[in-house]
Amino acid sequence: MESKIYQMYGIDTAMHLLRPGARWEITNNFFSVWEDPRPCPTMEEVHETMEKIKAFEDSINTVWTQEQREKLLGQQQEYDLAVNG
Repeated sequence: MESKIYQMYGIDTAMHLLRPGARWEITNNFFSVWEDPRPCPTMEEVHETMEKIKAFEDSINTVWTQEQREKLLGQQQEYDLAVNG
């Protein structure tokens, strides 16, 4: 079985769902910037939302072509290299 490729799972999507349009930054698992009149979500809320997103994606039987898989995995490797060096 091929590994799942997640398209929506992540902090950005969770934050968009929790506080659409808010300006924020997270550093070391802590909100270092919060510019929004609504209350800042807790990191627990963010992680719970991420798990719901992942469960939703897991519930869908996405079928990729080999070309799509290679392109997506290549993009992920480029991102990982840029972030992690």
